[in-house]
Amino acid sequence: MIVSITGATGFIGRRLVQKLAEGDHEVRVLTRSKENAKLLFPVEKFPKITIAGEFEWKDCIQGSTAVVNLAGMPISTRWSSEVKKEIKDSRTRVTSKVVDLINGTSYDTRPSVLISATAIGYYGTSETKVFDERSPSGNDYLSEVCRVWEAKALGVDKDVRLALIRIGVVLGKEGGALAKMIPFFMMFAGGPLGSGNQWFSWIHLDDLVNLILEALKNPSYKGVINGTAPNPVKLTEMCEKLGEVTGRPSWLPVPDFALKAMLGEGATIVLDGQKVLPLKAQELGFSFKYPYVRDALKAIISL
Repeated sequence: MIVSITGATGFIGRRLVQKLAEGDHEVRVLTRSKENAKLLFPVEKFPKITIAGEFEWKDCIQGSTAVVNLAGMPISTRWSSEVKKEIKDSRTRVTSKVVDLINGTSYDTRPSVLISATAIGYYGTSETKVFDERSPSGNDYLSEVCRVWEAKALGVDKDVRLALIRIGVVLGKEGGALAKMIPFFMMFAGGPLGSGNQWFSWIHLDDLVNLILEALKNPSYKGVINGTAPNPVKLTEMCEKLGEVTGRPSWLPVPDFALKAMLGEGATIVLDGQKVLPLKAQELGFSFKYPYVRDALKAIISL
């Protein structure tokens, strides 16, 4: 395959590029910072990678087998009105551009598939409801971001297969929520964040990347697919398991006010949760390497 990727320098994108390169596929990294991308993907280690600045995106997308759109500013940060605007704009701007470039290519040179990231924030939060791909959208800020983001991707021409992957909390060592939680545990201060009763819908980084790879190759993967593991847990259990695998106690809770002081409104992504199930992936026969959170954490911590 020839795969063009936005957000390739991010936490998920880096692993995806690595896996595609290992599979001998050609990767085109669509970036706004060629310098940064060249540092992450040095030519001697990644000889089959093309690094393209924004003015080169069109040429890269033309002739690609597929496009994977992962771009977007990280949301686990302190939200100001400017940051909230950039969280939304960074997703919609790039998705619009990618869709316009695909639609603007001739039928014989255009990609046949677009995998576009979105998030389980689409569903809103709840301690009692269970969400799957058929569930309606919520009514908070992140739900709105996801609706607008997905609407941009849905503008792609109908002859291009579209898979919208609503991604949960991605667990890996080099980034995401876990990278922020591990230092708490190593300082003997790990514990539930807030009440601990909120649902934590997670997925191991390798399972998410394998889900994307499967969606690239398998024509049955289309429409909305939840990128979460089949066994979400309450945050209390997540913290207990993290305590077990790091050999640290996990009884000392991190109070709501401490998180709010650190993340402001952005604390809602850990203080409020949702139980999201990957029904579509399971119906399609996708095999999760890490269906249980303890195994996922054990694999990550032992790296």
